[in-house]
Amino acid sequence: MCLISFYAFAQQPATTSNNVATALQQKEQLIAASLVKDVPFKNIGPTIMSGRVVDLAVNPSNPTEFYVGYASGGVWHTKNNGTTFTPVLDSSLTQNVGSLAVDWTKNTIWVGTGEVNASRSSYAGIGVLKSNDSGKTWENMGLTDSHHISKIIINPNNANEVVIAAVGHLYSTNDERGVYKTMDGGKTWTQTLFVNNQSGIIEMDADPKNFNLMYASSWDKDRKAWDFRGSGTGSAIYKSIDGGGSWTKVSTPNSGFPTGEGVGRIGLAVVDANIVYAIHDNQARRDGGKQTQKGDELSKEQFKTMTSSQFLALDDKKLNAYLKNNGFQEKYRADNVKSMVRGGTVKPVDLAKYLEDANSMLFDTPVIGTEVYKSTDGGKTWAKTHEGFLDGIYYSYGYYFGKIHVDPSNKDGIYIYGVPILKSKDGGKTFTSISANNVHADHHALWINPNMPGHLINGNDGGVNISYDDGENWIKNNASSVGQFYAINVDNEEPYNVYGGLQDNGVWVGAHTNEENPGWKQNGKYPFEFIMGGDGMQIQIDNRDSNVVYTGFQFGNYFRLNRKTDEQTYIQPKHELGDSPYRFNWQTPILLSSHNQDILYLGGNKLMRSMNQGTDWTAISPDVTNGGKQGNVAYGTISSFDESTFQFGLLYTGSDDGIVQVTRNGGSDWQNITGTLPKDLWVSRVIASQHKKERVYVALNGYRWDDFTSYVYMSDNYGATWTAISNNLPMSPVNVIREDPSNENVLYLGTDNGAYVSFNRGKSWEAFNNGLPAVAVHDLVVQQRDKDLVVGTHGRSIYIADISLVQQISEANMSNLMLAEISNQRASRRWGSTGFNQYGDVYEPSEKLQVYTPVAGKAEILVNNENGKELKSWSVNLNKGFNIIDYNLSVSEKGKKQLERDGSGAFQADNGTFYLTKGTYEILIKTAGKSTKQALVLE
Repeated sequence: MCLISFYAFAQQPATTSNNVATALQQKEQLIAASLVKDVPFKNIGPTIMSGRVVDLAVNPSNPTEFYVGYASGGVWHTKNNGTTFTPVLDSSLTQNVGSLAVDWTKNTIWVGTGEVNASRSSYAGIGVLKSNDSGKTWENMGLTDSHHISKIIINPNNANEVVIAAVGHLYSTNDERGVYKTMDGGKTWTQTLFVNNQSGIIEMDADPKNFNLMYASSWDKDRKAWDFRGSGTGSAIYKSIDGGGSWTKVSTPNSGFPTGEGVGRIGLAVVDANIVYAIHDNQARRDGGKQTQKGDELSKEQFKTMTSSQFLALDDKKLNAYLKNNGFQEKYRADNVKSMVRGGTVKPVDLAKYLEDANSMLFDTPVIGTEVYKSTDGGKTWAKTHEGFLDGIYYSYGYYFGKIHVDPSNKDGIYIYGVPILKSKDGGKTFTSISANNVHADHHALWINPNMPGHLINGNDGGVNISYDDGENWIKNNASSVGQFYAINVDNEEPYNVYGGLQDNGVWVGAHTNEENPGWKQNGKYPFEFIMGGDGMQIQIDNRDSNVVYTGFQFGNYFRLNRKTDEQTYIQPKHELGDSPYRFNWQTPILLSSHNQDILYLGGNKLMRSMNQGTDWTAISPDVTNGGKQGNVAYGTISSFDESTFQFGLLYTGSDDGIVQVTRNGGSDWQNITGTLPKDLWVSRVIASQHKKERVYVALNGYRWDDFTSYVYMSDNYGATWTAISNNLPMSPVNVIREDPSNENVLYLGTDNGAYVSFNRGKSWEAFNNGLPAVAVHDLVVQQRDKDLVVGTHGRSIYIADISLVQQISEANMSNLMLAEISNQRASRRWGSTGFNQYGDVYEPSEKLQVYTPVAGKAEILVNNENGKELKSWSVNLNKGFNIIDYNLSVSEKGKKQLERDGSGAFQADNGTFYLTKGTYEILIKTAGKSTKQALVLE
């Protein structure tokens, strides 16, 4: 049940499907006209940790070919058993996937967009997508307001007959949920099952030999930013005998299957006309409540009812063991805690409350949990297959899982999964783990080969695994760049390193020069290094010594690392005994002060400051949120903050419940500057300007209300007044805004559907597109020395773009023709040859010339020597805005003769091409009566 809140919250209106469709059209139009659509983005991985798989579609006649759907990373295709993958959804307007189905006879792919696992970053989709050309092009077939689609079943005898299960909105009620059927290949749909406006269909399965026999499970849920209710009376099992045309509820009170408020997510697997299995996340409370502590050790629950006199009579040794084992600060030991109780400043219950933060409560819920049921009479009656509890499968977040599978060659061979993956060979009476060291935990998809028992393909939070011996051993198949990054950062090493925290895949660091290939398997060292586990969060790097790194995992669990000495120090701030525990956001923000790298800030519900690298902490603010809300997720927390580079102690905070505050004196006093900003929205970013002391930027995010409006604001007076700068942005929740460090007019923006740049401080925005799909962008960082924009995506890992020319643009010079500075390059005799491998590919050099032109048209490119004599020329067509011209550093026959006259000469490579040798040259570009040039130096 949803608990009563501390303060009233007005439900934000969900964005309509018409507005979403308009926004997608606006983005396409914006891309077509964008000045930066040709700025190239390069993906640097990493790939090895992969990302969350949600579905698989395997070619039944050739299982070395299959498609993989990633929650927010698109759809990828392999023809070589997962050795390599190719993305096939990149031309679509989303990368958010819930389900897949393929008609292998016609190579028609169906994608149900919008992940269904109901996690914090389960992004909404845009309906049903269909491709008739193996993913080259996509057509939206409707159901655009369904948001999250869990299953697609194609009639094997009639490809135009398709049944789809829609979960519906995640954070709001809506009617476009239930079961839908089409008889004309998706041109029209009929809703054949509707439960209510908050209960969608989470699973559906058909008899493998009879398409007309289907079962579907509804799921009654309600997610809010502060609470998740994953069960209710709307959760049930339904049966159809006419191919999804009509449905009958079979999980009735007399059926043996649970009913009522505690019924959670249900998974289904149909064996035949009589046998069907169901896996259930039972949210009803266990009889007897929480189990007591083993032995004579003290437990948290005991302190909740203990009187002061009982506490004072406790054995000091036992009390000290409890305090030490549960991580109380050193100053809290038996003698001084008893003194505090005697004095009345602390009560015994405070020793329980001290431990109850959001992360501990997540694993401290005494529900029944995972259950497996079986029906042998076509769903009329159900019986649990096992005795006792199936602990350690779902823990307390069963909403994240919910699948069960039956081996096509053994009706008693079933597979279930949550955190681990298990198999049973006796119809669910007993289970055995088939997890492995090279298989990530948290499982969401499984395919079982009907023609080869023991051949499994598994999809989990860490990618794809394949087994040929029924899970005894697994192959890891992570060639796809689909990492789900929450935060990224960079250092100033040569080459600079990129750091990133990922969903359920820890924190990694690697050189920005990484190019993904399997060559690392020869030397045994992957180019990126794992430095922290859990759900990886923000990273700060000491600019005096990049070995000193601050990072951690969810709910404020941060550490100071010394990567040189391998030291790891836990630094989470601790509240005082008797005070309410600090509330830490899932993505707790941290910041090293630009004024002193020993000073670290961390945001809870109060802003914390450490003057000694996180060893000791002081709260320098009161609660700068609305005070929290009761629920099962930490809420009323600082979600973003920043310190001005102009003044130590000029700090801004933004909270997940929409409050923005400022202090100009290091926390002595605070001012609420929320003012006219929209209320109750998540402050995804607050940024103090690097160019003007009074300036501050704020991005708000309505995703957790299913409100997809782009909220971006700027203030030039410390937040006293705000100006909206979203202007021509297509509607999409905003995650991050960054200033360019060298040009105050240039801003970068990341949304749930891509990245943008403004050349006029937000008056208008241009869409990036070249190499960057429509993926959620969670973080942006500018590497100032190398002039790179580093993009952390939640689904497609990390991208880098050279922005040296972008940084030069302003409203004053946008009518000029410009050529970016050209980095020095080393001349090589390898150019035009195969190197040591005479059978390999010819190595062709490349210099990518960045050109900005105010008008589209034909341009002439000239390569001249130092004296202005032509060595090569050619013509290209340029688009308005930024262009990349690929020059292979060759010269023409005329240029060869000129170099010979100069005495330097050109060398002829094995491929017959003449290339430039060491020296200084000039690149000249002419178009529309304008010209520009830059030096090209070959060392």
